[in-house]
Amino acid sequence: MPTRSRLPPRGFGQVETWVFDLDNTLYPHHLNLWQQVDERIRAYVSDFLKVSKDEAFRVQKDYYRRYGTTMRGMMAEHGMKPDDYLEFVHQIDHSPLEPNPALGAALERLPGRKLILTNGTRKHADAVMQKLDIHRHFEDVFDIAAADLDPKPLPQVYERFLVRHGVDPARAAMFEHLARNLETPHMLGMTTVLVVPEGQREVFREAWELEGRDAPTSTTSPTISPDFSKGLCGADHVPGMTCCIKTASPMPAMPAPTSRRGDKSEEPRKSERVTYVAASAITL
Repeated sequence: MPTRSRLPPRGFGQVETWVFDLDNTLYPHHLNLWQQVDERIRAYVSDFLKVSKDEAFRVQKDYYRRYGTTMRGMMAEHGMKPDDYLEFVHQIDHSPLEPNPALGAALERLPGRKLILTNGTRKHADAVMQKLDIHRHFEDVFDIAAADLDPKPLPQVYERFLVRHGVDPARAAMFEHLARNLETPHMLGMTTVLVVPEGQREVFREAWELEGRDAPTSTTSPTISPDFSKGLCGADHVPGMTCCIKTASPMPAMPAPTSRRGDKSEEPRKSERVTYVAASAITL
């Protein structure tokens, strides 16, 4: 079995299933939808544990580090039931989102199936897609409930997703704004694309994310300018690493800045940089 450093380059010519993360991938991070979620997580933790907001913040980040999501930590440590939590934290204002016809046209031109794989709820995903006016392009949503409440990047999440939707990983591509959520898909054989902010080649991470929980802190990878309306062509990927995406001007909402999320939010107070050096520029 080849090691990650010896995996062959992957392009898009073989792709028949397109898998997208939702938040901060299909819309820009600067809209701050997940700042709302972050604050509601903290409020829920504070109320549930009867602690101050500062203590709730500490618990929230600690559980995200140790369990992958605050929700998992609350379930494991305090016996919290997830349904009320998920309903509460996703009750946010979606009004910052607006229809994005350029994104819709881009998705329309991708040949094959389109699916969403998210750590959020289906209800939230449906609300986002409706606001962006892209819902008709997606076949289905694989949410946190479908994953048996396990979050990305746990390997079993991707395995359940592939089985449920009959996806051949060798013929699939995944778009995601968190590098650590792409490691397992890449090892499974998927073409992986890291979505980064327009005009940037730096991905921001919290320091703790760089300590054994994230992708390599420095590598060389291609930069793609995705104007999907020009058609699809292949991309040479550096073995074992993802491909960085840089937005073209016709696609204002396609890549999103990264966020630090537990239940897909978790705004940081301290961050470090991970630099991805462009090896080539490829237009889609």
